[in-house]
Amino acid sequence: MIAGTLAIALAVPAAAQDEDAQQEVKEPRRYRLTAGLQFFPRYPGSDELQPSPMINFDAIRGDDPFKFEAPDDGFGIEIVKAGGFAFGPILNFEDSRTAKDVGADLPKVDFSFEAGGVIKYDLGDHFRVRGEIRKGLTGHKGWVGTAGADVILRDRDKWLFSIGPRLTWSDNKYQDAYFSVAPADAVASGLPAFDANGGIQAYGATASFLTQFSEKLGIEVFAKYDRLTGDAANSPIVETFGSRDQFAGGLALTYTFFDARLDKMF
Repeated sequence: MIAGTLAIALAVPAAAQDEDAQQEVKEPRRYRLTAGLQFFPRYPGSDELQPSPMINFDAIRGDDPFKFEAPDDGFGIEIVKAGGFAFGPILNFEDSRTAKDVGADLPKVDFSFEAGGVIKYDLGDHFRVRGEIRKGLTGHKGWVGTAGADVILRDRDKWLFSIGPRLTWSDNKYQDAYFSVAPADAVASGLPAFDANGGIQAYGATASFLTQFSEKLGIEVFAKYDRLTGDAANSPIVETFGSRDQFAGGLALTYTFFDARLDKMF
C-alpha cells in the first residue's frame, strides 16, 4: 500500500508537469507587412493630393485571421478589452500648411502631433463602430474627433472588403487654424475676413479591399471621400483655393511570413 501510494504521489506531479508543458506550447505567430503609397489632401480643405508611405505591420497567432483595421484608423493600442469593447491611446499627425501650399499669404500651421483616445465596439466579425478624440499638442493645438462604422465581408485572410460612413468634428482652435482668415491677414491674402467656429467638419465614407495572390503575397487598396460642411465648407480658403470634396486613396503590397526570431522578441 505504501509503495502504491508513493507511486501515485510521484505520478500526479509528473502528469501535472506534462499538462503544464502542453499548455505552455503556443502556436507560432504569423506576421504581415504592408508597404505602399497613399494620397491624402495636402491640408484640410485642399484640392491637391500629397503622397505619403502606406505602412502597416500585423501579427496574429496560429491560423486565426488578422484583425481588421480600416485604412484611416489612427495609430492606436487596445489596452482595455471587455466583451466587444476596446479602449486605448491613439496617436496621429497632420502635416504642416504653408502659404505656398495654399497659394495665398496666410499664417503657417506647423506640423501637428496629436494624441488622444480611441474606443471601439465589434459586433461579431462583420461590423464595428469606432471613435477617436485627439488633441493637437503642436501645430493647430485644437481638438478633433472622428466616428465611423464598418461593414466587413471576408473569407478569413483570402480576401476582405470593408465599407462604412465617417463623421469628423473639430473645435474652434482647429477650424481657426485651417479655415479662418483673421482681419490682419485679409489684406495680404486677398481673402475676406472669416471666423470659423467649431462643429461638424465633414461627413463621408471609406472603403477598402485586400486579397491574397498566394500564401505570402497580397495587395491592399482603399478609397476615402469626405464632404466638408458648416464653416469649413464656407471658408474663403476652401472656396477660393481648395475644394469641399476631399478625396484620398492608397495602394500597397502585403507580405505574410513566419519568423521564429520575432516570436522570441514578443
